[in-house]
Amino acid sequence: MTTETQLFVELWVSLASLLRSYTAAHGLNGNRQATVELGEERITVRYDDKWLDLKRNRAQVAWTREDGSFGMLELTDAGRLKSGADEEEMDMAAEAWARELMQ
Repeated sequence: MTTETQLFVELWVSLASLLRSYTAAHGLNGNRQATVELGEERITVRYDDKWLDLKRNRAQVAWTREDGSFGMLELTDAGRLKSGADEEEMDMAAEAWARELMQ
């Protein structure tokens, strides 16, 4: 496994961990819990009828939501998610997804 490949695997596991933490935090008030399933190239987060599906191919991350919305992101070497010219810290993206799912 190349160093670059290992970096993206580690970032992927970190993203799943962030999603677990943030969905748990957003569910505390109502004693609600989301499920986060992690695979080598897929993360699925579910809460009630809402879900987020992330699929990774190297640094590319395709996301899809239950409402049919979707997009493409790229993991950067710095641990950010890039969309076009915009970059966002991975934890900020995970928190936003968790907040939307747990509403």
